[in-house]
Amino acid sequence: MKLRRRFITFAVIIHLILVVLSVIVFWQNRYLFLGAELLVVVSLVITIHLYRSFLKPLDLIASGVESIKDQDFSTTFIKTGQEELDSLIDIYNGMIEQLRRERIKQREQHYFLQRLIEATPIGIIILDLDDKVTMLNPAARAILGVESDQAIGCPLDRLKNVPGIELAGMTAGETRIIKVSGVQTYKCRKSHFLDRGFHRHFVLIEELTREIIGTQKRAYAKVIRMMSHEVNNSVGAVNSILHSALDLLGRFPPEESADYKNAIQVAVDRNNGLNEFMANFADVVRLPAPNRERYDLHTVLKSVEVLMGAECTRRNISWKSELVPGPFVVNIDVQQIEQALVNVVKNAIEAVEDGGSVTVKTTDGESRMLRIMDDGRGLAPEAQLRLFTPFYSTKRDGQGIGLTLVREILVNHGFDFNLESNEKGLTEFWIDFGNSRGR
Repeated sequence: MKLRRRFITFAVIIHLILVVLSVIVFWQNRYLFLGAELLVVVSLVITIHLYRSFLKPLDLIASGVESIKDQDFSTTFIKTGQEELDSLIDIYNGMIEQLRRERIKQREQHYFLQRLIEATPIGIIILDLDDKVTMLNPAARAILGVESDQAIGCPLDRLKNVPGIELAGMTAGETRIIKVSGVQTYKCRKSHFLDRGFHRHFVLIEELTREIIGTQKRAYAKVIRMMSHEVNNSVGAVNSILHSALDLLGRFPPEESADYKNAIQVAVDRNNGLNEFMANFADVVRLPAPNRERYDLHTVLKSVEVLMGAECTRRNISWKSELVPGPFVVNIDVQQIEQALVNVVKNAIEAVEDGGSVTVKTTDGESRMLRIMDDGRGLAPEAQLRLFTPFYSTKRDGQGIGLTLVREILVNHGFDFNLESNEKGLTEFWIDFGNSRGR
């Protein structure tokens, strides 16, 4: 039984008893009966007053509880003038005000956190209790190459890309460096947080590509400058001595000086070759910032085709062009991009057996792509991850300068690129020019 009903029941019983007693007194003393009736009326008035005073705090509490249930923290109560009730109202109003401030603070922090997660360049993936994706920020979507509706509810290993597969094997608290296609490098960390008493995991993905490339470039630039300085100084002095020796050999009879002259000339040629060797390395360091202009990439590709056509003809390699109709205008440094494409095509031709083919293809859509494909021997998995490491080469006598120069040119342009062997047995170098049309 509710407290309200118990109070009313108690008051009714008491007053019924008083009425019965007053009726009994009526037959004994009428004046005492009038006093008893007056007492009943006074008791009734006091009881009603007590009832209202007693139940008003209960109504207040009930109303406050309903407001809290409805998450309405703006409702406060006005004081009634009753000391005990006003004390309760003060406590309630103070509690509601504190809840309101805490709720506003929580919403502001949540909004700030959401904006921070969306704006940060670090990829953030939040997982549910079953380690399935519940949220990705824009950076994570770009890194994984997926949209939210494709990833939500999926385990990481079902995202069908290298970062997703690598991330699925991580344990809580683990930090791992993941290298993709020899160019993109990511630092990944898996951790956890408490959500309503349960541990949930999240993954942070930080791209280190530009930082690592910058560190590598500063390191090898310093080494190359030191090497160039020492080699140039030595080569110049040695060549001067050798040319003097050649002049002196003119004073001897031809039959005595011929062998010495040939030996000295070989040394001079070797020194010149060493100079050229160092100049190739120095070109990577001295690469200027791209001087961009709007230009038709198809024109550049035709120039490359003419330049490499003689080698293709000599080795019976077919050149296939699958270009989109019309001009393919992009915002590039023409000379640098042409040099990069010459190096890429040269590598493709060298990888193809006589009678093979090289295919050049452009696609125009949301992403504007250039693909250079060959049906050569392909790439070993361990070589694919090291392709764009400075001065790494898969050739026996290779210097690794070509792909290093290509990497520097394309990174300076801000284009995504990769070299990989696909499931069709083709080795493909692709460049993504984005959705820019020469702006």
